[in-house]
Amino acid sequence: MFSILLILFAAIVFIIITTSKFNLHPFLALLIATFFIAFCAGIPLNKISDIITTGFGNILKSIGIIIIAGTLIGVILEKSRATTTISQAIIRLVTEKRPTTALSIIGYIVSIPVFCDSAFVILSSLNKSLSKKTRKSIVPLAIALSTGLYAPHVLIPPTPGPIAAAANLHMDNLLLIIIMGMIIAVPVVVSGNIFANFLAKKYPFTGDIEKLESFDETNIDIKLPTLRASLAPILIPILLMALGTTTNIISRFIHNQVITDILTFLGTPVNALLIGLAFAFFLMPKFNKTTLNDWMGEGLKNAATILVITGVGGALGAVISFLPLQDYLSEGIATKNLGIFLPFIIAAVLKTAQGSSTVAIITTSAILFPILPTLGFDSETGKALMVMAMGVGAMTVSHANDSYFWVVSQFSNMDIKTAYKTHTVASLIQGLTGLISVYIAYLIIG
Repeated sequence: MFSILLILFAAIVFIIITTSKFNLHPFLALLIATFFIAFCAGIPLNKISDIITTGFGNILKSIGIIIIAGTLIGVILEKSRATTTISQAIIRLVTEKRPTTALSIIGYIVSIPVFCDSAFVILSSLNKSLSKKTRKSIVPLAIALSTGLYAPHVLIPPTPGPIAAAANLHMDNLLLIIIMGMIIAVPVVVSGNIFANFLAKKYPFTGDIEKLESFDETNIDIKLPTLRASLAPILIPILLMALGTTTNIISRFIHNQVITDILTFLGTPVNALLIGLAFAFFLMPKFNKTTLNDWMGEGLKNAATILVITGVGGALGAVISFLPLQDYLSEGIATKNLGIFLPFIIAAVLKTAQGSSTVAIITTSAILFPILPTLGFDSETGKALMVMAMGVGAMTVSHANDSYFWVVSQFSNMDIKTAYKTHTVASLIQGLTGLISVYIAYLIIG
């Protein structure tokens, strides 16, 4: 038992040190760790390559197109200024009297298809404009936006972390993760908003924002799309997946196999997201070749990095599945009752140490898949709870080794000390709030 756990521990330490201290790309760090575990575990040499390549290929086969489609949707929403349309609609709904609430809601919605780093950059000018108009300090507004963006990024597909975790855990029901993620993300975002309001009392408006660039719709070259068109690429895939999961119920009332087959086809996550991508194309200002190629090229470039990390995470999971972890850990974990807390702990350690939430989630899911039956989370609902626990663990905490920390601080004109006292503390509060929320969900449905 000790030797197996020592091998895993050494691999995790290697990933942490090489990525955080030596800036080794996560793909290489995970790949080297995968071979290390395979050699040390005594897997026959003539099988190692096949196991790794099969694990890599299987994970991309199941979620590769989903990640690409989700990434392309995000790029189009960003480039077409659809995110601006959504933001302005929410501000009109909430009013400028509640800027932190508006920014938290904006973050929650926009971060579902757009990575939190990119979304914060896109919306930072809006953030500054609200500060100027409402005479509120930029600090609490930045934290309201950053925390609003952060929770969906680690909990709600089509962001790569929860998708990859679901694939590593061999989970088929992606809609269940979307729904559960959207629910768990609410109290997590609310906790960030409460902390932002607390900060508003500590950081009064100083007038420095007057010097900063303000958000001005008239400066945008591209005409803003309508709200309906902006929301369609986000909402339509979710609706289609929802219909796809209810085909068994619908077939009881509509005895038509053709309709049932069509709903099943449209509700498949790959097809649903590709249809969402088709609706995203209508956001493009003109269907000219240059715009299409440039936007698609950027989206595919963004997706490529995610795909290789996700793929090697699948390879790592395939190798770990050959380890007799379930036999070794069955008594220890059961008696300690770590249960739902174990994925949180592992993901939080990885996140805090090496900075990437996506790497933390992928690595944790690969480690835990072989012992899901031991933990009692081998059902679809149990796996979804595991993904949620990994997600909130991967929020805890964001600091100097996390690119998001620097995006939030630099685009909000925060010094490092202020960023640690606000953004880092906020990520800790959100992570702990998420853990409590997941545990409550486990008590209710687990």
